Amino acid sequence: MRIALFTETFLPKVDGIVTRLRHTVDHLQRHGNQVLVIAPEGGITEHKGAKVYGVSGFPLPLYPELKMALPRPAIGYALEEFQPDVIHVVNPAVLGLSGIFYSKVLKIPLVASYHTHLPQYLQHYGLGMLEGLLWELLKGAHNQALLNLCTSTAMMKELSSHGIERVDLWQRGVDTELFHPDLASLEMRSHLSQNNPESPLLLYVGRLSAEKEIERIKPILEAIPQARLALVGDGPHRQALEKHFTGTNTHFVGYLMGRELGSAFASADAFIFPSRTETLGLVLLEAMAAGCPVVAARSGGIPDIVTDGVNGYLFDPKADIQDAISATIRLLENQQERDIIRQNARKEAEKWGWAAATRQLQDYYQKIVSVKQPTAAV
Repeated sequence: MRIALFTETFLPKVDGIVTRLRHTVDHLQRHGNQVLVIAPEGGITEHKGAKVYGVSGFPLPLYPELKMALPRPAIGYALEEFQPDVIHVVNPAVLGLSGIFYSKVLKIPLVASYHTHLPQYLQHYGLGMLEGLLWELLKGAHNQALLNLCTSTAMMKELSSHGIERVDLWQRGVDTELFHPDLASLEMRSHLSQNNPESPLLLYVGRLSAEKEIERIKPILEAIPQARLALVGDGPHRQALEKHFTGTNTHFVGYLMGRELGSAFASADAFIFPSRTETLGLVLLEAMAAGCPVVAARSGGIPDIVTDGVNGYLFDPKADIQDAISATIRLLENQQERDIIRQNARKEAEKWGWAAATRQLQDYYQKIVSVKQPTAAV
């Protein structure tokens, strides 16, 4: 099968969407499919045998790491040459509209997938009044597709409640070899804790941005004076966070990748994740695969992954942060319970390899290639 994959973000950028896409492309290619990735220009022209067609763009003002690439006729020529059986548009926004347009012009079946909960992001950038308009735009784009995939049951319900049709689940996936408890190391623990490996080590991994609500970790850290916090990642909110965490035992580590990232997860005592805007929270599954106990907000797609008290802890993000503080203290003080949580977390992650997730996606593709395009309302 020949798949044209339109995405607003791809390598060399690092985030949960790119992680899912690079594994998906890899596994699709391994199984004899041919993939053409159409993405904002990033310097790479190939990934795991798939051609990457880069489209020049400009940084998005609220999200400077993300390039906005505008549709252009050359994309149509690339598609006509590639002759895809299916077009898959990831987070249709700007470049993705080109995928929707050419699916109609060239009469190619269209799949769309929803990964970034943009309407909820607006609240964190003072643009909440635009939420209704954004949902209408998203509905107009997604309802052009034969199938709209979400990465959690919570997001399926959310999209359906806003009039988006033909919604189904694209199961989660994680690299259980890269993220493994065996990668725990004293050297990494010392690095993350700034040479205090004996101290309880709290970890956050992800983009340093307003919608991740990282500030909410500070009261947890202050309630456990002997603890250390490592923030792995970078982003536009870093300077504000450095100021916010001044005077605390916080280490801004920057980006880690590959086995270093796997070792960071495996070497920490608890992974703290206060975000309420996650469609899935892939980073949580990575933490769990590495055997790192999770304390996360009961929001979005997170409860699909974390079962409270079984393979991690959930707290009410709308309530006082005391729930999160209590869960973290309980985790740190009870070694036996922490070990059980670690084991259960790893068992949960082992169910969700990338090969199975990609087989499921391939089945979806095969089902829709013979289905006539619906007449979708804009």
